[in-house]
Amino acid sequence: MTVRIAITGMGCISGLGQGVEPTWDRLIAGGSGVRTLSRQFSDNPAYSYGGPAAYVENMDETVLQAHFGPKALAHVDPFSAYASIATFEAVRQAGLLDHPALGDRTVIVYGVGSGGNTTIEEGYGRLFDKKATTVHPLTIPKFMVSAAASHMSILFGVKGMAFTIASACASSGHAISEGMHLLRAGRAKVAIVGGAEAPITYGGWASWKAVRAMSPVACRPFSSGRDGMILGEGAASLVLETWDHATARGAQILGELVGAGASSDAFHITQPQGDGAVTAIRAAHADAGVPIDAPVLISAHGTGTEMNDRTEAWAMRTVYGEGLSANRVIATKSAHGHLMGGAGAIEFMIGVLAIQRGLAPPVLNYLGVDPECAAPLVLGDTQAIDYEYLVSNSFAFGGANSVLIAKRV
Repeated sequence: MTVRIAITGMGCISGLGQGVEPTWDRLIAGGSGVRTLSRQFSDNPAYSYGGPAAYVENMDETVLQAHFGPKALAHVDPFSAYASIATFEAVRQAGLLDHPALGDRTVIVYGVGSGGNTTIEEGYGRLFDKKATTVHPLTIPKFMVSAAASHMSILFGVKGMAFTIASACASSGHAISEGMHLLRAGRAKVAIVGGAEAPITYGGWASWKAVRAMSPVACRPFSSGRDGMILGEGAASLVLETWDHATARGAQILGELVGAGASSDAFHITQPQGDGAVTAIRAAHADAGVPIDAPVLISAHGTGTEMNDRTEAWAMRTVYGEGLSANRVIATKSAHGHLMGGAGAIEFMIGVLAIQRGLAPPVLNYLGVDPECAAPLVLGDTQAIDYEYLVSNSFAFGGANSVLIAKRV
């Protein structure tokens, strides 16, 4: 029999705020974390950049520092700081702070797309703008893509495997999936999973503009007139446990992770190919034992780019057929921006909250129907829902696809 997987802790930080409850409250009120960004790199007006972005405005480190000491987040890149803050909230909610299970019975599997962008840019600023000949001696430990997982292992005393999955915007979806598989295989009793990203830098901003993927106005998933994504940053973490381990210690169970599917398009480095998404969705249903015709809440990848949304909508129609109308679709990048490596985790977390609490946050900034993106979207106001299952999609550059299915408990 398949080992059941309980979700016992959640934590997050993003443009919507810090903490699960403040984030949820803003979402169901129809709020947005997108604000106008105005910055300059290396304090040089020649390197000014800005526009709409869902950036972290305030980061409260006090609770984490009270537990681990004032230097808990010293010498880490923002993406590692976001990951640590989100994980502290999740581990605390799970009741596992300083618990013996965090030793060799726990693993960390974390999704990151690009690592320490701020650290890399600070080093380049010293070399090329300030004409220095050296960079900070901790530059590599701060920017390496595995830094967040390693730092969390040190903070929380996790002595099982601690590693990073990097598959662009599917990274944290894959991380959650692989954490589940490690628990099912008996490799651990607890898995800390999720993802983080801090891509809002001068170089990051210029790079996404060069790809022509960013909207100058707003993220409008599946809408007519959509013109791109909005950059976001932050992290989301979840604590997974085998069901027996969670119930034996009397943990509060927030939801159940029942299945996952993954695939690769094998098609193009930036353009999606819908067959891969279809394969991943069907594989997730098969793994979870959830019939395709079972009504579900779908948390869409929903970037707001023309091709991605059209392809995802086609994939949903192909998988669910006429039964799609019995489902509802949310697309929360319209509120928290695109967290890249952290996107799948925060969207899965929000989706789990939605089916548990019977409320679905609306897709923001919608202008009207695009016939090629027809889907039963949650629009206008937050809607009351009654779904037992969540399907959460993450589709990435390189054709990496991850789909997760959770069950209400």
